Amino acid sequence: MTDSNQAASNLEAIKQTIDDAAGVVKHEAGPPTLVCVSKTHDGAEIIPVLAAGQRVFGENRVQEAMAKWPDLKKQFSGVELHLIGPLQTNKVSDAVKIFDVIETVDREKLARALSRVLAKETEKTKKNLPVFIQINTGEEEQKAGISPTQADAFISLCRDELKLNVVGLMCIPPVEDTPGMHFALLGKIAKRHNIKNLSMGMSADYETAIHFGATHVRIGTAIFGARK
Repeated sequence: MTDSNQAASNLEAIKQTIDDAAGVVKHEAGPPTLVCVSKTHDGAEIIPVLAAGQRVFGENRVQEAMAKWPDLKKQFSGVELHLIGPLQTNKVSDAVKIFDVIETVDREKLARALSRVLAKETEKTKKNLPVFIQINTGEEEQKAGISPTQADAFISLCRDELKLNVVGLMCIPPVEDTPGMHFALLGKIAKRHNIKNLSMGMSADYETAIHFGATHVRIGTAIFGARK
């Protein structure tokens, strides 16, 4: 863990690196969105980063997010909260209440549960909740995500039958692999379906992800330091 002043300083350095990397590859849409991963960090640690202007954050667990973000959202306007961890079907209703974007739609059972919950929503903003489909580009048994071979059918199911607002794809490459090949694969799948947003790249490989067209990078350790 790092102190609050260091976290704010790290944030500025990361943002500059993102801008520089995006400039090199001439991103048409400009620099990718920084999703600041605040999982395991409490409100006192997050506030200095909010105070420095960061507004997009990522959390792994629904319960953790519900415990700390309602108060933080009251203190700071314009916060956009992304769910970047696995979502259990029995937590879908709670997830829809607290999160502004869900990046980890990874199986049919979850997609159907999400569709049912959103169909009952009265708020237009929640009914049209943006979602990313998580692709298991390395086809790792222990990792969440739809297989690349099933991605086309799953994307069509989510969009056409379940009417989910699919705005992007997300992946987490295998630790032992060169990440670029996985980022390239995600980009190819997205292009087939005219999907514009790619959430890929973390603290160790976000610059590579930007070179492969990332529109969102998820960075926590490089900002906050090692997780508790």
